[in-house]
Amino acid sequence: MKLRSIKGIKNLKHKRVLVRVDFNVPLQNKKILDDTRIKMALLTIKHLIKQESIVVLMSHLGGRGSSLRPVASRLEKLLGQKVNFITDCIGGKVKKVINTAKAGDVVLLENLRFYEEEKKNSKMFAKNLARLGDIYVNEAFSVSHREHASISAITGFLPSFSGFLLKEEIKKLSQLRRKPKKPYVVLLGGAKLSTKIKLIKGLTGSASKILIGGAMANVFLEAKGYEIGKSLMEKKMLTEAKKLVKNKEINKKILLPIDVVVAKSVNNNSKAKVRLISEVEKNDIILDIGPKTILKYAEILKKAKTILWNGPMGKFELKHFESGSLILARVIAIQSSSKAFGVCGGGETIEVLNKTKMKEFVDWVSTGGGAMLSFLSKEKMPALNKLKK
Repeated sequence: MKLRSIKGIKNLKHKRVLVRVDFNVPLQNKKILDDTRIKMALLTIKHLIKQESIVVLMSHLGGRGSSLRPVASRLEKLLGQKVNFITDCIGGKVKKVINTAKAGDVVLLENLRFYEEEKKNSKMFAKNLARLGDIYVNEAFSVSHREHASISAITGFLPSFSGFLLKEEIKKLSQLRRKPKKPYVVLLGGAKLSTKIKLIKGLTGSASKILIGGAMANVFLEAKGYEIGKSLMEKKMLTEAKKLVKNKEINKKILLPIDVVVAKSVNNNSKAKVRLISEVEKNDIILDIGPKTILKYAEILKKAKTILWNGPMGKFELKHFESGSLILARVIAIQSSSKAFGVCGGGETIEVLNKTKMKEFVDWVSTGGGAMLSFLSKEKMPALNKLKK
């Protein structure tokens, strides 16, 4: 997929460039816990500043009640220049600030999701956003699988281009869609099978092994008749999971945990215990993969030439249940720095990598979780249609 890039625009001086970024960062008490997504957009922002554009940034953040003000403060520090934060994203007040901005100025609009029209892909809302710029740039791969006004409908009102990050995302992920080097090992975790089932089905032809962990593994274990106790499980996917494990072609590639770490409650004080999957009790909660599973998965990953990872292996936020995620993250980082092409993506996946302090060794860390899965599953990416060459 070849996209029109801002790199090909010859004259951006004094142009109002409306950039859709994804600054949907994790916050706690209005403090940013991880600024990875902000940092990854800096290359495009700095390029536009250097070209003497008026840079107008727009993003969503959580639901309708979250303000982007903390993001503006962090962005100021990262850029080393003032960021003009506006408490709205459309209207006369916003237009006045942008029209009086000077070349090289950076403006950040308030959370797009303060308006319901954003998620409804409203053409009128998109048109009101488009009035704020001369050129539109998509630098938000992580939401490009959605039909929202600032990512899809807006491309019908302005000349539209890809940012540097978006183009690099497509380039790196396309390597997995073509002919990945074998063995091609996929590690999938997290809570929901529903978000990954299309990928699992789509990978049966190219992947050598699909290693399953996290709460997503529980629905497969239940489908195979194992006791999972009080563990988190996506019940609506049980029928689908049963079909998958009965499919010989898929079943021979999918590996499930052979042992797990369980507890009676989910907190830092709960006593962790390792059990074989055949020994899980009715009042147990599965919260991580066990040591035998970690060793088995690690051995398979060490032989891989291509690795894709999305989703943690357990409740990694708690000390007792972080081992599966952290150990396999380190294995993937080491393999990526040597013989394998490694790709990881998704918010929680990046959090795990940050804990290992080995993120820089992975060949590509995608900002997108759902978008990465959609792209690799060859689903429609409506936001990218108007960006194609």
